[in-house]
Amino acid sequence: MTNIPSVDLADFLSDDPQRKQKFITEIGNAYENIGFVALKNHFLSDELVDKLYQEIEKFFQLPTETKKSYEREEIGGQRGYVSFGKEHAKGKKEGDLKEFWHFGQEVAPDANIDEDYPENVIVKELPEFNETGMKAYRMLEKTGIYVLRALALHIGLEETYFDHWASNGNSILRPIHYPPITSEPENAVRAGAHGDINLITLLMGASAPGLQVQNRDGEWIDAIAKEDELVINVGDMLQRHTNNKLRSTIHRVVNPPRELWHTSRYSIPFFLHPRSDMRLDCLEECIDENHPKQYEDITAGEFLHQRLVEIGLIKK
Repeated sequence: MTNIPSVDLADFLSDDPQRKQKFITEIGNAYENIGFVALKNHFLSDELVDKLYQEIEKFFQLPTETKKSYEREEIGGQRGYVSFGKEHAKGKKEGDLKEFWHFGQEVAPDANIDEDYPENVIVKELPEFNETGMKAYRMLEKTGIYVLRALALHIGLEETYFDHWASNGNSILRPIHYPPITSEPENAVRAGAHGDINLITLLMGASAPGLQVQNRDGEWIDAIAKEDELVINVGDMLQRHTNNKLRSTIHRVVNPPRELWHTSRYSIPFFLHPRSDMRLDCLEECIDENHPKQYEDITAGEFLHQRLVEIGLIKK
């Protein structure tokens, strides 16, 4: 496989059972083979995407001392600003060549949730920044829940199996700025090879190329979606929960050619996390004599904490 498959959410939302099954089969097969798809007809409008990119560019152009005033190291950077080079890929010591922001869940009044999420950090210099970010958050969360419904049916579960866990879950919207490269980066890249922690990741089109996915043959292929598509991939939580039936594929963001070092790159992934008390134990539907259980039982909250330590956002 030399590119990522494209699927159409309108098929799944159709009243035609054949179209709905077509989507389930296509996305299920893609996630078993390469772990990535490009998805069109999602719920995020072009106008909202454009507005969000305008707002995040304004934020990252603020003075460094202003941005750092919004850094919340005491909560492992789960909300607000995370400064340049602080995060690294699991197993690497070199920091990634990026800075980013975290918008988090704002729980519905009737959510009946046991945990307290940190409050979002308000950027007072940009009156539309937070509102725009949370509008995008809601549309990406809605899209992600429909993708999970299709995957539940593919696995053999009830269609709404993931709804409770993903609604009001510990999801994160992360606008990222990869600044211009000003000196030889040695071993550092914009984002080192890694798998995502969460259930699924939804990525709107970046401002420049760079995202690459490792296929089954170990080859790096460019993950390129059309302007109106989201790139959506499986995370480690879902791979673990499905006993490796669905693949959390290693991916990276490579540095641009030297002649483009002077350019910035912006990217906005939405990491769809479940509620922390969701159990990630391997599903019985994904275990048989040819596929014995591969992982110990664990909750989503316990797994997230382990991984935040491994990537340097939480200190041991």
